Amino acid sequence: MKKILLLTLTLGLSWSQWATAHAIMIKSSPEKESSSNVIPNKVEVWFDDNVGPKYTSLAVVNTKGERVDKGDGALQTFDKSHLVTNLKPITAGRYGVRYRVQSADGHIVTGKFFFEITE
Repeated sequence: MKKILLLTLTLGLSWSQWATAHAIMIKSSPEKESSSNVIPNKVEVWFDDNVGPKYTSLAVVNTKGERVDKGDGALQTFDKSHLVTNLKPITAGRYGVRYRVQSADGHIVTGKFFFEITE
């Protein structure tokens, strides 16, 4: 019985460490799925852990699929969990944000979200 309990506990701890090993986006500006009349000049994404600069990408596209970011997406120097890209002048509309980073465990994490600028 003790061996079964120990095995169950060990597997449970291993699973929880594996399940949380990848970086997770925890915040963005503009906020994920938000609607605002304020036109941003940059898009920022924060993760729950530091991410590596290798394979890092942050792109913002309009509804036509055209990139509206300046292609300068990069990790912040003193906060390796914070990714930023500057935007070209944009107008009212819906925009998609796509990101790709490498977690501390070496795995690539990708995701996307939208925000809307109203008149």
